[in-house]
Amino acid sequence: MAGSQRRRCLCVSLALLALIAVVILCGSLLGRQSCSVGLFKRGAVAADSGTCSKIGRDILQQGGSAVDGAIAALLCTSIINPQSMGLGGGSIFTVREKSGRVRVVIARETTPVGARADLLKECPLKGKTDSQWIGIPGELRGYEWVHQRYGRLTWASLFQPTIRLARQGVPLSPIMNRFQEFHELEETSPLRKLFSHKNNTLLKVGDTVKFEKLADTLEIIAKEGASAFYTGPLAKDLVQDVRDAGGTLSMEDLKSYTVKDVDPWSIKVGDYTMYFPPPPSGGAFLSFILNIMKGFNLDSFSILGKQKTLTYHRYIEACKFANSRRSDIRDPAFVSDKNAFQMTTEELADRVRLMISSNRTYDLSYYNITPSGDQVGTTHLSVLDEEGTAVSVTSSINNVLGSKIYSPKTGVILNNQLRDFCGYADSISTGERPPSSMTPAIFLSETSSRMLLIGASGGSMILAGVAQTIMNHLWFGMNLKDAISTPIVYVDQKNTVKFEPKFDQNVSKALEALGHTVGNQSYFYNVVNAISKVGPCIEAVSDSRKLGEAAGY
Repeated sequence: MAGSQRRRCLCVSLALLALIAVVILCGSLLGRQSCSVGLFKRGAVAADSGTCSKIGRDILQQGGSAVDGAIAALLCTSIINPQSMGLGGGSIFTVREKSGRVRVVIARETTPVGARADLLKECPLKGKTDSQWIGIPGELRGYEWVHQRYGRLTWASLFQPTIRLARQGVPLSPIMNRFQEFHELEETSPLRKLFSHKNNTLLKVGDTVKFEKLADTLEIIAKEGASAFYTGPLAKDLVQDVRDAGGTLSMEDLKSYTVKDVDPWSIKVGDYTMYFPPPPSGGAFLSFILNIMKGFNLDSFSILGKQKTLTYHRYIEACKFANSRRSDIRDPAFVSDKNAFQMTTEELADRVRLMISSNRTYDLSYYNITPSGDQVGTTHLSVLDEEGTAVSVTSSINNVLGSKIYSPKTGVILNNQLRDFCGYADSISTGERPPSSMTPAIFLSETSSRMLLIGASGGSMILAGVAQTIMNHLWFGMNLKDAISTPIVYVDQKNTVKFEPKFDQNVSKALEALGHTVGNQSYFYNVVNAISKVGPCIEAVSDSRKLGEAAGY
């Protein structure tokens, strides 16, 4: 009997060992699971250019965190696409920590003490040098804040790749050459000299642009930290150049600037929770549109045949209702965010959805529209590291080349972010952050190991680019590359509907027949850079609209 028990115990033990071996083997095979060509397994960066994506990737491979990679890629972008962002602007970070917690860091510009009380009476402006509309830059304080909390490599090491590029020079981008604002730079302006030959003729595509003064500034900041930009000799030089150009920036403005670390807002989108920044970002608009559209139970059949026209019609109507609530997006330190938060609720989406007719549209009063200015510019990048830390960050100097005010002593191009108050507010307060369409978002799946990092540049086109990419990818079944590259429909602030070239003409004609006011748009600036992770495989896509290229390993 005792021998029989020993044999049974031995058999059970052997069976358990075999089971453990199978589990270990399966885990090992799963860990070696191959990903399709073009996908990555450890980390990735999706920035506006291949050069900057690779710099960010290299930082990750050196042991840097997602935040380290993001800072290095952003610094690079400031010289590859200087018309979009730089030290003279501001940014918003959405960060998923290794633990899974999500935080938002708002380093958006603030209103200087000396800003004119009647400034908004001049709205809207177009095509002018905007010295009066310069906000206090928050970009570097944002980098400092996230690096102190999430960085692994040294601060100085993140600056070195861009310093080298700035000194050796980079080719003038075809993107820069597209912009009328570039070709119309005043011949006597310091900014024109930066982009000109010695005879003052503008550089052409492929000509080398050197940012030597900016390289000097970056070297000082790399050595002394962000405070050198806000309180040291650099700050004095920057303030003097802005003052000489007619701006109001002061040493006290720079010294007093602080970032905001806040909880994200969130909504449910299918299996995902979407985390996004609260006001003054545009995340509430995005959540409002998605909440409306998810109630129509969209799937891959929703973009086939006549159903495609109905789907886009409903989307356009949702955008018109979103436009009507523009004035709700203000800095919560100065204006209550109660109305903005209401936009994130399914109750409001349900009520608005009932107001969307399937076979007609309405005039402006039906949506209670208050038009505001359309802006272009900005950059977005998404970064994911090996530990699962993720960054979705959008940075901007607002319009193309910002205020067009260039600081010759520091090499910094200044923002014109105070313009973003136009159409949103009747007055502004010292220290107030302007409203924005920027909406760096992170989607986390609650039932599987899936993640989506997404955001865009393009001013008021940001929401159109991000919303339709999300719909394409999560609801219509497109892979991430196709979801981003598919032509979009854009609804401007006056509810005019504009179709990106190569948009389905049958659908655009059918939508016009429903009564939508259709207009033309020279360029579409919606540029989405995103990363999707499913299991062990990472897909990173940089938008071809800005000739972007992602990088990973």
